[in-house]
Amino acid sequence: MLRYDVDPKPPAEPQAVALRYRSHQDHAPRVVAKGRGPVAEKILALARAHGIPVRQDKNLVEVLSQLRLDQEVPPAVYQAVAEILAFVYRLSLQKSV
Repeated sequence: MLRYDVDPKPPAEPQAVALRYRSHQDHAPRVVAKGRGPVAEKILALARAHGIPVRQDKNLVEVLSQLRLDQEVPPAVYQAVAEILAFVYRLSLQKSV
């Protein structure tokens, strides 16, 4: 999950993109949900309710929000998405300790 970074001037409305990656099935992470305003808030609420980590990255959410639902992340943003996956992995290790 992604959301705008905290900015001195808040954005007009929140924006969120949810990714899914199944290593045995997907070649790259896929966009499984995206939205602005109330839809973004619902995506974020569902993520928190299910213990899914949320990472804020204004620039990446801008790029990913342009993709279609179920579209794989393009190679141009693999590095940024890999950083998110590493972040999620580190969180899962901390929870297991």
